[in-house]
Amino acid sequence: MTCALAFLRRSRQRERRTLELEASLSRARLDALRLQINPHFLFNTLNAAASLVHSRPDAADEMIGSLSELLRASLQGTGSHEITLARELELLGLYTSIERTRFGKRIEFTESIDAESRVALVPALVLQPLVENAVRHGIEPRPGPGRVSVNARREGDRLILTVCDDGIGFDPGRPARGSGIGLANTRDRLRALYGDAQHLTIAAAQGGGTCITLSLPWHLP
Repeated sequence: MTCALAFLRRSRQRERRTLELEASLSRARLDALRLQINPHFLFNTLNAAASLVHSRPDAADEMIGSLSELLRASLQGTGSHEITLARELELLGLYTSIERTRFGKRIEFTESIDAESRVALVPALVLQPLVENAVRHGIEPRPGPGRVSVNARREGDRLILTVCDDGIGFDPGRPARGSGIGLANTRDRLRALYGDAQHLTIAAAQGGGTCITLSLPWHLP
């Protein structure tokens, strides 16, 4: 009996150490993935600001100011991989203000967010790369104005987030919408955080354009 108890104790200790190691590796991977976000976004935004310095210096100055606020806010939250959706939307607002400065009347951003969903936890900065993807691949290539919408709702024990655009949609002659750095990073982060309990899908939107849908486990702070 004593030997059996000792064996069971050692087995549980090994399991505990294994779980701790897996958790540590998961946190390290999440940290690495998040570190990819800011340089990628920073490079794109500084490029956009540089293009406006001579033609629209006031707009470039406003864009750099918004970028500074966004980076400051994102760095303040580096200790947590999840934030409330309400906070995520605040950060997204800083990003969309940059894009409004850049595109003017060519682009419109809308939101439809259930009040209940605002308190749910989501990966920090998960929406920005999805909206950036919609702008770059959906709205920017089209000749006229376009719209990007962000929606959130609760469905039972799931949080459903969608980012839709009315842009050019799918084109077999161009790389797939899911092949860029931002979306690849998002997929990896979701998998590291939630395993198989998350889903990201890309589909044609009704009436044209593209919708990206995230289905995440519903949980609160």
